[in-house]
Amino acid sequence: MNTATPSPRAATRALIVLTSINLLNYLDRYLVPPLAPDLKGAMTLSDQQLGWLWPAFMLVYMLTAPVFGAWGDRGSRRRPIALGVLIWSLATVLSGLARDYAELLGARALVGVGEAAYVAIAPALLADCFPLSARGRVFSVLNMAIPVGAALGYVVGGLIGHHLGWRPAFFICGAPGALLAAAVLWLPDPPRGVQDAPLAAGAPGRTTAASGAVSEALARYLSLLRRGPYMLIVLGYAAYTFALGGLGFWMPLFLERVRAVPPDKATTGFGAIVVVTGVLGTLVGGWLGDYCLERSRQGYLWFSGVVTLAAVPFAIVALAASAPPVYTAAIVAAELLLFMSTGPINAAIANIVSPFERASALALSMFAIHLLGDVPSPPLIGHLSDVSSLARAVLIVPVAIAIGGVIWLAAARAGVGAGEPATA
Repeated sequence: MNTATPSPRAATRALIVLTSINLLNYLDRYLVPPLAPDLKGAMTLSDQQLGWLWPAFMLVYMLTAPVFGAWGDRGSRRRPIALGVLIWSLATVLSGLARDYAELLGARALVGVGEAAYVAIAPALLADCFPLSARGRVFSVLNMAIPVGAALGYVVGGLIGHHLGWRPAFFICGAPGALLAAAVLWLPDPPRGVQDAPLAAGAPGRTTAASGAVSEALARYLSLLRRGPYMLIVLGYAAYTFALGGLGFWMPLFLERVRAVPPDKATTGFGAIVVVTGVLGTLVGGWLGDYCLERSRQGYLWFSGVVTLAAVPFAIVALAASAPPVYTAAIVAAELLLFMSTGPINAAIANIVSPFERASALALSMFAIHLLGDVPSPPLIGHLSDVSSLARAVLIVPVAIAIGGVIWLAAARAGVGAGEPATA
C-alpha cells in the first residue's frame, strides 16, 4: 500500500477508472428491462417472474454491501473492488448462458454481490485520493455515471437485443468488466485519512482473527447506528432516494397512462431528460456544493437541503399540470435540482466519519437508502394506484422530496456535516 498522498495524476486516474466502473455498474443493472420481452418469450416467463429479477439483485446487493464495507476498512481496498467488478462481470456473462429461469435469477442475484463490493469501497478510496475541499466535485463526477449508465443500459441492451439477441447483449455488456477489474489493481491506495485532518484517537487497532474481525465490524456498524448526526443525513438520503426511485420507475407509465403520451415517446423522452439533467445537475451540484463548503462547515447540507426543497413545487407541477409544455419544463427543473444533491450529500457522509470506518459508513448508508427508499417506493406507489389512481399515487413523491430536504436543513442547522470527521 502507498505511504503518501497520491499525485494529482494518480488521483485523476483513479477517478477515471472508478467512474468508468460506475457507468458499467449501472449499464449492467439496467440491462434487463429492455431485454424483458425477449426473456419472457425465450423462457416462457410470467410478469411476476420477470419482476423478481430486480428485487433479487437489490436484496443481495443490500445484504452484501455491509460485508464488503467492513472489508474495505481493513487492508487493501483495490483487491475487494477488483474482485467485485470481476464477479459482476462474470455474473452478467452467465446471465447470457442461462438455460432456465432459476439460472437467470441466480446470475442476476450474483451481480448484486459484485456491485456491492464496488459501491461500498470505491468512494472511500476516492476520499483518500482527493482533499476534503474537492470531494463534492469528485463524487459528482463519480455519480454522473449513474444516469448515463442507466440510459445506456436501456439503449445498448435494446439495440443489441433487437439485432443480435438477448444472449449477446449480456456477453457484450459484461465482458469489459474484466478489463476494468484488472485496471483497479494499478490504482493508488493511499493511507486512510491522508487527506483529512489528524484524528485525536488515531487509527483503530486491527484485529487479525476472523472472530475478532466480525466483532469489530459489528461494533462499528452498531456505533454508526447510534450516531444521530450520521443517521440524520442517511434518513434524509433515504427519503430523497424514495422519491427518485418512485419517479424513475413510474414516470414513463404516468406519462403514457395519465397524459396520453405514446409509449415510445414516454420512455425515450423521459430517458433523455434523465441523462441531460443527471449529467448537468450532478456536475453543477458538485461545484456549487464545494463552493458552499468553503463558506460553511455545513455547506454540503445547506446546499442539498435548499435545492431539494426547491424541487418540490416543480415536482408538484410536473405531476399535476396537463399542458405538455408546462409539465415537461417542470420535470426538467425538478430532475435538475434533485440531481444537484448527489455529489454533496455523498461527500457529507464521507466527511462526517473517521477515514478508518468510511467504507462501512458508506455501505450502511447504501443499505439504508435502498431498504427505506427505492425498494419500497415503486410497489407502494403501485398499491396506491390500485386503490385510487396513478395520478393520485405519484403525489407521494413531492412529499418524500420535502421530507428529505427538511431533514438535511435540520441537520445543517444542528451543526451536522462538518468538514472534519466525527468519531464515536
